[in-house]
This record gives sequence, structure tokens and C-alpha cells, in this order.
Amino acid sequence: MTQVFYIGPMDQSSTPDRTVPTRRISFEASLQDLPKHFAADGDLILSHLAAGLSAVFPDGEDFFVRSVRYFRDQINDPRLKRQVAGFIGQEAMHGREHRAFNDRLAQLGYPTKAVERFTRKGLQLRERLLPPTSNLAATAALEHFTATLAELILSSDDARALFGHDEVRNLFLWHALEESEHKAVAFDVYKAVGGTERMRVWTMKLLRYTFVVGMSAQVAGSVLGDREAYRRGTLRRSWRRVRRSPLLTRELWERLKDYDRPDFHPDDRDTTELVSRWREELFGERGTLNAKLITAAA
Repeated sequence: MTQVFYIGPMDQSSTPDRTVPTRRISFEASLQDLPKHFAADGDLILSHLAAGLSAVFPDGEDFFVRSVRYFRDQINDPRLKRQVAGFIGQEAMHGREHRAFNDRLAQLGYPTKAVERFTRKGLQLRERLLPPTSNLAATAALEHFTATLAELILSSDDARALFGHDEVRNLFLWHALEESEHKAVAFDVYKAVGGTERMRVWTMKLLRYTFVVGMSAQVAGSVLGDREAYRRGTLRRSWRRVRRSPLLTRELWERLKDYDRPDFHPDDRDTTELVSRWREELFGERGTLNAKLITAAA
């Protein structure tokens, strides 16, 4: 298995030869018996947090694909062109599987479809008002969000345990693996087409706060629409659990802020061994998710 290490500033002619495979996979059937509060020990807030993240993924992934695809013809390096193709394939599958998950969550009473519509309209408005380079800068910044969360999921037993339900955990594990595989693609495209450092850093500074605030408001609204939130002691116990979780740590916030560094590159955090481990565990010869792969014949 090829391992890639970032060794310095890159241009189009020095793009590492990363492997970004598109895996056709389906979790839909295995999520049909999902209980409403599926997170660890039926936790209220963690269930709504996972649902809230999933709700923004489908249209967010579509936006990422459009933002990168716009510049595909300007990429000269064949390695980066292959990675862009893999990025598009992976993100398209993420959107499809999370949309199916969101359909099931909506049946259970989560406001996932309303969040999808809001996300779609907001991103379409952004594309109308701002230039393509700005949308690519936003994609690169948000990819750092997903890569940071992906590394946490892949490296922390405690973080994985928060998902509770095995199939929800498997969905997010697969997603985390592929986010780690393509974590530098949008960033490298942005650099290759001449995106400025000023736009890159200020886009992240804005998104780092607006995304966290927006997601917090979304999850709070979802929780308050759940009858279980009004059962005595439930909300208090759940909030204590979330506060102690790996999701709310200074270390995670500092990793997000690292994007502001003038010489930052996503490969500065070497996750090749982590990626290799989970590729083998999920999709190796005895991979735990091989049965969910869709063959061409199927």
C-alpha cells in the first residue's frame, strides 16, 4: 500500500501520488431498524448532533464537488487530475449515503429534510453572489473541518463509541476514512489555480465561527423539538456527557486554527498509518464493510 509523506511546499508538478478510490457502497438497508436515540446509551444530544452533521452533508458535498469541478480543466498535473476525479467520486457517494440516512432520520422525527433544504438554498445563494475562487476557498476550509473530525474518529476509541449504533458508526467510519484519503485535494487545487493566502485564511476565520455557531443552533433547535428533552434530568445528563466528550476539547479547536498558519498544508498532520490501518480493517481481505460494497454486476 502506497504511503505518502508531505515534504514541503507543492505546486502542480509536485503533487504526491495519493490514492483516492471511489467505493460504491450502501448502508441504507442496515439502517432501517435504527432507534430514534441511537447514540451511546441512547444519549439525546449526541443523537441529534450526529443527525445534524448528516443533515448538512449531502448538499455540502454537492457544493464541494461543484467548487472543485469548476477548476478541473485548469489542472495540468495528471496526478492531481486523478485525485480530483477520486474526490468527486467519493464526495458523490458520501452525499448519496447521508441523504438515505437523513431519510430514515426524518421518519424518526429529526428535521433533517428541512436542514437539507436550508443548506442547499444557502449554498446556491453563495455561489450566485461570490466568485468561484471564493467557493473553492470555502471548500478547502470545510475540508479541513471534516479532515480534523475524521482523524478524531479514526484515532479515538472514545469518539467512535459516541455513535452507539453499529451501523451509524460504520457509516461515519467509512466517511472518515475517505475524508482522510482526499483531505488535501481541494486545498491543492486552490493552490494550483492561484488562490491567495489572504482569501484562504480569512475564509477559514469566518467559517470557523459561523459553522460552529450555526451547527450549535441547528442541533439545539432539533433537541428542543424532541419530547425526550423535557423528561426530567435527561437534558442535563446528556449535556454533561457531551462536555466530557472528545468533541469539545481545546486540542480539537487548536487543530482547526492551525489552518491559519502561513505555511499550512493538510498533509502536515501525517495520517498515512491511520489511513492504512482503516483501509485494511474496513476494506482489506477480511474487511468489515466489504459486504456493503456494490459490485458492478449488482
